Amino acid sequence: MTLIQNNKKTISPIDTWKFLIPSIIGALLFLCPISYNGEVTIGVGILASFLQSTFGEAIPAFIVFLLGFSALASLAATAIKPAFVQNSPFLRTTFINGPFGLVVRVLAFVFGLMAFYEVGPEVISSRATGGVVLYDLAPVLLTWFLFAGILLPLLVEFGLMEFVGALLNKFMRPVFTLPGRSSIDAMASWMGAAPVGVLVTMKQYDEGNYTQREAAVIATTFSIASVAFSFVVANVVGIGHLFLPFYLAVSVACIVAAVIMPRIPPLSRKKDTYYEPVGKQVDDTIPEGVSLVKWGFDEARLKASKAASPKKLVQTGVETVLDIWLALIPLVMALGTAALIVAEYTPLFKIISYPLIPVLTLFGLPEAAETAPTLLVGFADMFLPAVLGSGIESELTRFVLAGVSLTQIIYMSEIGILILRSNIPIKFWELAVIFVLRTIITLPILVLFAHLFV
Repeated sequence: MTLIQNNKKTISPIDTWKFLIPSIIGALLFLCPISYNGEVTIGVGILASFLQSTFGEAIPAFIVFLLGFSALASLAATAIKPAFVQNSPFLRTTFINGPFGLVVRVLAFVFGLMAFYEVGPEVISSRATGGVVLYDLAPVLLTWFLFAGILLPLLVEFGLMEFVGALLNKFMRPVFTLPGRSSIDAMASWMGAAPVGVLVTMKQYDEGNYTQREAAVIATTFSIASVAFSFVVANVVGIGHLFLPFYLAVSVACIVAAVIMPRIPPLSRKKDTYYEPVGKQVDDTIPEGVSLVKWGFDEARLKASKAASPKKLVQTGVETVLDIWLALIPLVMALGTAALIVAEYTPLFKIISYPLIPVLTLFGLPEAAETAPTLLVGFADMFLPAVLGSGIESELTRFVLAGVSLTQIIYMSEIGILILRSNIPIKFWELAVIFVLRTIITLPILVLFAHLFV
């Protein structure tokens, strides 16, 4: 007896509309490309951009306020442990922290104040370090996750992932070793922003819909840079006129990496077990003789029939947003600033990049010595290679550099911290290894395209 056959009586005609209406709205908001102000984005991106343009000057000040509130509330809650905090799972996990969490939040507030008022040591308050996080990264997280967190249930709670998963499972499993529903995560990143794709993956893992291995693979392999951000990077390095072949090269490189990475360590060694507190909550096996469309439609309606009430979904969405604002943004402010300080003010990336120089020379890339450190500095922040590489004279080299920075995916100022803070079982050293492996895999592909089109 199948899952749907067991639950057939629970599906009513109203469940069809409960699946269709929210899912269509969710797809329009998260998955459909829209041209807005000369950029390709998604509905959630338009809402985020509107908020940024309307309150742009006030957002950094608001972020400093959030950092201060997070630090002070965490210190008070951890020291006093009031009953109302301990009795609330959300407040308890958000504000009661260990020593490391408290230090990070206090440092984040201090770094935020220094960057905002441009006081203190330049290595922290500089526009190239703390200023980048406060004025460039944090506002994107603040605005994108405000709308993504609240509206995400439309995408994942009403059956869209079940429907798409059934249609694409026979393609995604053999090619990427992943369930069909993972295509939704990839599209959310591709059309919108990589952190949104990671957020989808985090929630799916927490709800028992992905195994440890699947969640780790999706978060580190499918959180690709959006079309809009890729266009920005191309323009910064001066290859905007080559954007179509450039993005084709990036897409091909990402697909090749997505085929290879799940099949090699460390991702291949992840366990195919589900998040322990909830266990397995999904069954993507399709019975023989049942069409993919019918099975997916039944699964989707069954999922919609079990969706929580609008009030509960809104409450969950607001808690997701506050968790991002009060817990993730302080992490990004503190650790992102530290990563940028290492990249900007220490020779670390230059030293570890020496082995790359002969490789780049072998590939026929001019200015290999200047390019090598920029290929690795993307581990700190995705935008740094484009900024540092914009002064390289060779268009061929800039094409490769910009492409590699987009295909590496793992950058600690945002995606890396988001993954480490989630329940997905990935360690810091594993992220570093994945970053290096993605560089090794995608570099030759991008060099090949560069020699063909530049």
